[in-house]
Amino acid sequence: MLIVMEDGASEEDVARVVAQIEAMGYRAHPIAGTTRTTVAVTAVQGPLNPADFEGLARVKEAIPVSQPWTLVSREARVGPTQVTVAGRALGAGRLAIIAGPCAVESHEQTAAIARAVKAAGAHFLRGGAYKPRTSPYSFQGLGEEGLKILARVREETGLPVVTEAMDTETLDMVADYADVIQIGTRSMQNFPLLRKAGRCRRPILLKRGMSATIEELLMSAEYIAAGGNQQIILCERGIRTFAAHTRCTLDLSAIPAVKARSHLPIIVDPSHGTGRRDMVRFLSRAAIAAGADGLLVEVHNDPDHALSDGAQSLLPDQFAGMMDEIRAIARVVGMTL
Repeated sequence: MLIVMEDGASEEDVARVVAQIEAMGYRAHPIAGTTRTTVAVTAVQGPLNPADFEGLARVKEAIPVSQPWTLVSREARVGPTQVTVAGRALGAGRLAIIAGPCAVESHEQTAAIARAVKAAGAHFLRGGAYKPRTSPYSFQGLGEEGLKILARVREETGLPVVTEAMDTETLDMVADYADVIQIGTRSMQNFPLLRKAGRCRRPILLKRGMSATIEELLMSAEYIAAGGNQQIILCERGIRTFAAHTRCTLDLSAIPAVKARSHLPIIVDPSHGTGRRDMVRFLSRAAIAAGADGLLVEVHNDPDHALSDGAQSLLPDQFAGMMDEIRAIARVVGMTL
């Protein structure tokens, strides 16, 4: 249920409605908009009667929500959400390009790549300090030392940092260093991690699980929003199918599907979505044309010797060429970089 407040309702008016909803045994989540505030009602075990809420002071109307993801639904907010990180907006017409190595290997490597992607127009630096790998014998990341390198490179380049938290034990540490916390595909339904991310006050980049439906992705986002953190960026990164010509099948239909169901921004990871360097720029162009709010692209200055996912990493000059193409497509679809 969504409780729509009258235009001009004060914070005190909203607080009284919240208190009354909670007295009924429900949870209330105020969502401030540009002209009005909406209060989402959750912790509901059965259908609610709108008349129970429409009599509350300064309430305009009560709207039943058609989907179980109440807080991240289209109905919950007027217009799309725009997530702002270090002064840079993402969503609602503003594209954000996140680029960098799959894994942080050294300060020299990370700094060199960061300078290159910034010169080409990237807005954020990605890099993994903790790496969930299929094989226990593969490079697992530098841990906190990798986080320190990312923070140092941020100071040197000004690029905000996006990096992954794998579990509840390291989430707080990652939050101390990162500007945006990534929850990866293997953790999309790690519900304790999602709940803790909901209590974190860093924006969360939530990747779609490799076998997850759109509905499951949105329910995972709801876990985070229900904890109080509504600064969520969704990411399509490819799903498993029977096809063998790419690492995954990049599902670009997820972009309009998400936008029809949710107010959250969605970006695309064509690197993991294909696993092939020669396909990344083509799928990047297609993603922006399909309405994505940004890209998450892996770039490495020596991909043949990368410790993680070199085969899908663009060289810096390839990334620069792709950015020129993205700028042209963004203008056509009415987006700004």
